[in-house]
Amino acid sequence: MINTALTRRRADNPHEETWHIYFTDVRIGAIGVRTGVPVHADQWGWSVGFYPGMEPSTWRSGIAATFEAARGAFETAWSDLQPNITHNAFAEWRQDRDWRAAMAAKRARSEKLDSEIRSTLMRCICGTTFDSWRPAESYQHRAHITAAQAANGTRL
Repeated sequence: MINTALTRRRADNPHEETWHIYFTDVRIGAIGVRTGVPVHADQWGWSVGFYPGMEPSTWRSGIAATFEAARGAFETAWSDLQPNITHNAFAEWRQDRDWRAAMAAKRARSEKLDSEIRSTLMRCICGTTFDSWRPAESYQHRAHITAAQAANGTRL
């Protein structure tokens, strides 16, 4: 049986009172004290939705006078949204979370990301991958490039 109860965890920032709300291991929203509002206005805000996984237009949010009222509104909104959220949406969010954690771990180890590593590999129009810095590999593919340019009437 899967636990379907919502759990909340206090945000890391000690200067604000914000609670992150989780459904299993997916952060689905937040409830927190609104900043910069007049003292006579409702002080609590809430939002339900997560990305990636849900389209931003499906999110819900609101304000409330107390934490309990915000929590109640949050739970009502979640009850309305949850039946329409697919398992794939949760899987997409988890995959993104794991990818971001892997990138942060690489940065913490002072490693370059894959996109930052220079590569001299190229793919010829014939489909072969070769190293452009090795003449023995690249010369045979220059004939393909020349033939393609002649066929298209272009030159590099």
